[in-house]
Amino acid sequence: MHPARIAELLQPFLQDANDQRPLLACPEPSEGTNDALYQRISTYIHILQRWNARINLTAIRSEEEIVTRHFGESLFAARHLFPKVYPVSSSVAPVLKGFDSAEAHSPKAEARVADIGSGAGFPGIPIKIWEPNLDLTLVESNHKKATFLREVVRAITLTNVDIQNVRAETLPDSSFGLVTLRAVERLTNLLAQSAALLTPGGRLALLISESQLKPVISERINLRWDPPIPLPSSKNRIFLMGHANQEGKRGEGIAGRAV
Repeated sequence: MHPARIAELLQPFLQDANDQRPLLACPEPSEGTNDALYQRISTYIHILQRWNARINLTAIRSEEEIVTRHFGESLFAARHLFPKVYPVSSSVAPVLKGFDSAEAHSPKAEARVADIGSGAGFPGIPIKIWEPNLDLTLVESNHKKATFLREVVRAITLTNVDIQNVRAETLPDSSFGLVTLRAVERLTNLLAQSAALLTPGGRLALLISESQLKPVISERINLRWDPPIPLPSSKNRIFLMGHANQEGKRGEGIAGRAV
C-alpha cells in the first residue's frame, strides 16, 4: 500500500480534534523519519495479508480498513501515551462523566512495555514504531501468531522486542511500566493479571468498546482511571487508561468512580 495513502488514512488519528492540520503529513522520501514510519506500515500490511490467508490474524481484509482500524487505533493510543513530539489537547471531552480529572503525563517513555494477547501485533508494534526507545514484550500464547510476530519484527527491523509465546499469568509481577490490551478474549479476567504486571506508578492502556467500560471499571483492582477518550471515526470505541498507585499496593478497591 502506498505510503501517501496510509498517511491520508491515518490523519484523523494523528491530529488534535480541534485542529485540522495533519500532525504527520506524508513526506518526500528524502526526508527520512516520517517516511520510514509509513514504509514500515506498508511492509507490515503486506506481511499481515500474506499470513492472514493461512491463519486467522484479523477478520478485516481491506487494506484501508486495516490502516484505520488497527494502525489508526494503535497510533492514537501511542500519541496519548507518549506525546513526545505533538502535544495532546487537554480539552478532549470524555465519553462519559463521573471520572477523576486526567493528569498531564510525562513524555518520557516507560523502559518496559507489555502488549498482552498481542495477536497480529496491535497495539504493541505500532506503539513501538511511534516510540522506538521502548523495550517491548509481545505476549502471545498461540504459537503460529507468535511466529508471525517474529517475522514482522524482523522485516520492519525493530530492536528490543521480546516475543513471549506464553500466557500472561506466567510473567513476573511488577515487571512493566506500561501494559496494553486490545481485542482480547475474557478482558475482565485479564485485568487483575495485567494490573499485577505494573510497576508502582505504571499505566494500563485499553482500547475497548463503550459497552466494556462499566465492567472494566467495576473490577476490584487498584487503578485510578482517566476519563475515556473517544476514538476517531468510531461510534463506540474508546481509549481508556488506568494508573497504578506509587506504592504498588493492591486490592484496595476501585480508584475510578463508577458511572
